[in-house]
Amino acid sequence: MVSPEPDDLTHFGYGSVPADQKAEKVAEVFSSVARRYDLMNDLMTWGLHRRWKREAIKLSGVRRGDTVLDLAGGTGDLALRLARAVGPKGSVVLADINPWMLAEAKNRLVGNPLASRITLQEADAERLPFDDDTFDVVTIGFGLRNVTHQDRAIRDIRRVLKPGGRLVVLEFSRPVAPVVKPLYDAYSFAWLPTLGKICTKDAASYRYLAESIRMHPDRDTLRDMIVAADFATCDYDTMLYGIVAAHVGVKA
Repeated sequence: MVSPEPDDLTHFGYGSVPADQKAEKVAEVFSSVARRYDLMNDLMTWGLHRRWKREAIKLSGVRRGDTVLDLAGGTGDLALRLARAVGPKGSVVLADINPWMLAEAKNRLVGNPLASRITLQEADAERLPFDDDTFDVVTIGFGLRNVTHQDRAIRDIRRVLKPGGRLVVLEFSRPVAPVVKPLYDAYSFAWLPTLGKICTKDAASYRYLAESIRMHPDRDTLRDMIVAADFATCDYDTMLYGIVAAHVGVKA
């Protein structure tokens, strides 16, 4: 379980920073890696992130005609898959706090026939600029660990979900098999920064990524956080020996 920080501090990787400065520091990380973010996702996960995202969409229960919010949507990989799932009468809002990531998403959508179903919105996960009971589904893929006050974000996500709507949190987690952990740690702390240095000239951002995963709540703690935010139920599925987890919360 993540150790609590003093009220005015929060973790940034393994370090501590004033809570009101974390968002700025996270923004620096993603502005640095935005241009090669999609390439790095493929290299870091050997392309497996595509399978994980397909599974998250399946768990979301998204249907044709739905209105979906893809929060911390980055360059739009998950939003494009959701746009295909909702069909021509549905819609997807791709929201991210980082303008550099949204700029990459905008470039990616140029000429894509699914672009008409997607709206880009700069938004803070803790203070969503949407009315109550707006969305059938909210997804957040590999982004919740970067939010300063995760409990606030989960509560605000619940607010914008329609009754019966689903929150899907796709995030890195901890291996369930002890034999996997040393291999995973070696990969995370040795290979990922090296890969980041080669591809983006930025090893530090990928050290932060590895550290932020370890500081993120474990599967059961995150499930309890979602339930505590007044979701009716929350369950999770694990993938790749527990390295990835998909939590699904349902609003009453």
